[in-house]
Amino acid sequence: SSPASNVPVYSSGDTVSGRVNLEVTGEIRVKSLKIHARGHAKVRWTESRNAGSNTAYTQNYTEEVEYFNHKDVLIGHERDDDNSEEGLHTIPSGRHEYAFSFELPQTPLATSFEGRHGSVRYWVKAELHRPWLLPVKLKKEFTVFEHIDINTPSLLSPQAGTKEKTLCCWFCTSGPISLSAKIERKGYTPGESIQIFAEIENCSSRVVVPKAAIYQTQAFYAKGKMKEVKQLVANLRGESLSSGKTETWNGKVLKIPPVSPSILDCSIIRVEYSLMVYVDIPGAMDLFLNLPLVIGTIPLHPFGSRTSSVSSQCSMNMNWLGLTLPERPEAPPSYAEVVTEEQRQSSLPPIAACDDFERALQGPLFAYIQEFRFLPPPLYSEIDPNPDQPTDDRPSCPSR
Repeated sequence: SSPASNVPVYSSGDTVSGRVNLEVTGEIRVKSLKIHARGHAKVRWTESRNAGSNTAYTQNYTEEVEYFNHKDVLIGHERDDDNSEEGLHTIPSGRHEYAFSFELPQTPLATSFEGRHGSVRYWVKAELHRPWLLPVKLKKEFTVFEHIDINTPSLLSPQAGTKEKTLCCWFCTSGPISLSAKIERKGYTPGESIQIFAEIENCSSRVVVPKAAIYQTQAFYAKGKMKEVKQLVANLRGESLSSGKTETWNGKVLKIPPVSPSILDCSIIRVEYSLMVYVDIPGAMDLFLNLPLVIGTIPLHPFGSRTSSVSSQCSMNMNWLGLTLPERPEAPPSYAEVVTEEQRQSSLPPIAACDDFERALQGPLFAYIQEFRFLPPPLYSEIDPNPDQPTDDRPSCPSR
């Protein structure tokens, strides 16, 4: 069984077409040839329980949501549970092809996903039934994306925050460490770069290090309980700040690798992202800011296509900290920047165009589909490979 179309990605309401290729040597008689297509989210994990002295047992937590369940008969009849010689179909020797087609539901579908304690999977299975023999079955998975268009007011709105921390050591109190950070919007697509605007002021007596990291949080729900997995996706490290120094990030770049899009509408699996901008303080709890992110599938439209109200709102808000964002946000990188030529040549056939999603499939999201769907996020070094050049004219802390 193999899809007839070379488009490996579908979304709700799309038609999935394919064919079953059957090659036989000599004439055979069959009861039926069927297809079975299904899509579901499934969660499973186990926990140990103590039931008293020297008694323990394992508690299973499972949950499932079915998105669709489609069956069709290509040859024969629905019932094939007997071995009667009546109603059999003769297939001559040679190669035969049987087409099939079905529509995905119009209702929202969860994006295909493989997580630590659960998954969202879609597949088509072909089944050949013959008398007095076990059925021959072959399954083919396909990928579904629930589109997230980042060109919406909520995902284009800037995200910002401010935190301050005062260190105490016995009876001495040092000055505060303050952190302010802002990003230009909430929604991004894989392969884009986040520009971080931040100011870190160290009025304590310790040397601190400003850092930033993108985290993916997988949440799984079953039987009223939740299991959460948090993974580092990408990070960077700023310059060490000695006492009395201030560091400013005027658009420090943190690139998003090809990761799974956010899953926000599934009742048993959620995949969320956040940008953490924080100050690493030796011997004390870190000072951190969490800025929520949504990783979408439809990339940013050209700046001129946005409404004037959204544009003016962004330009007004971006004067925060006296820093000005670039007039035109950085465009997502090209496909070639994310996937090497060697990887591209060994990948699936070319993608057919389909509306807004065409740009995403030609870009870094396609790399996620082929290379990263079944892999955990890559590990990243704590050391920024391209650190900013330190400057000596940073202002000192005001007297307090």
